[in-house]
Amino acid sequence: MIIDIHGHVSAPDKLYVYKANILSHRGAHGRGEPGATDDDIREALNAPTFGGTSHLSQLKEVGTDLQVISPRPYQMMHSEQAKVVQWYIEETNKIIARQTKLYPDTFRGVCGLPQTPGVSPKEYLPYLEKLVNEDGFVGCLLNPDPTEGTTFDTPPLGDRFWYPLYEKLVELDIPGHIHSAGCRSERLPYSLHFINEESIAVLSLLNSTVFKDFPTLRIVCSHGGGAIPYQWARFEASAIRRGIQRFSERLRNIYYDTVLYNKESLELLIKTVGADRCMFGTERPGVGTVKDPRTGRWLDETRYIIEDFEWLSDADKKLIFEDTAKKVFKIK
Repeated sequence: MIIDIHGHVSAPDKLYVYKANILSHRGAHGRGEPGATDDDIREALNAPTFGGTSHLSQLKEVGTDLQVISPRPYQMMHSEQAKVVQWYIEETNKIIARQTKLYPDTFRGVCGLPQTPGVSPKEYLPYLEKLVNEDGFVGCLLNPDPTEGTTFDTPPLGDRFWYPLYEKLVELDIPGHIHSAGCRSERLPYSLHFINEESIAVLSLLNSTVFKDFPTLRIVCSHGGGAIPYQWARFEASAIRRGIQRFSERLRNIYYDTVLYNKESLELLIKTVGADRCMFGTERPGVGTVKDPRTGRWLDETRYIIEDFEWLSDADKKLIFEDTAKKVFKIK
């Protein structure tokens, strides 16, 4: 079985029209709703999208059996007014919940959280509990920077500011999936912001006491852990000097998806953190859904790359494609 743990929702256009409306009046005209029907949701999944074919067609084309979907992060606008963020995130989660019910053999849902700058995670924990217990979500996105690159005052993920969320994740027995959202800074595009924030998040978590304080906490990091698995020896040196646990060992406290689009990066990630800490992910359809003219293959069709690694055992490949995802996301 092939489980892709990093996918994003292909939503009806009505959701994004709704977003534009509430942004334009900043809540002055009331909440409203997108008004999307089940037929609209089905149409969105069967209409051409990234790469020209539909979301469902693209999963079938590359042999994905089950995909874990979440809000499209660059659309989440966490740095906007709190009520506008809350309304939009809630409507997006409703669309995801309905998709998973319409296609129970194809999708599982990871929810977005209505994170805004300076707001304690305590504020949205009842909502998270409802999404898991009533709507069947199997995890949540965790944005390390709800300011979207505008300030630098959000505590890093190793800070006790985040402990109420970690306590709730342990209680609900679900993972948090680190994924930054949009970026309003003129210094960098959002894709680079993703990598920067994931790198900061991993380093902060591994240099903190979070995993000692929450030994059963499950954290997944997007895009192969940002830059950290490729710069790990820099932090190993510091650990050796200080006589503490090696950084390379601490790397295994986190799980990593394989949303990397070349052989060399995938190989380095798996060899650095171990096959048992990696889960197959593509973000397909998304940023990598383009055909490489040199190979004729989709750039995000990375399943074949992992399958061709002769140094990986069949058991290790099964861990990456299926077993670890079932364990981390409690997929039956």
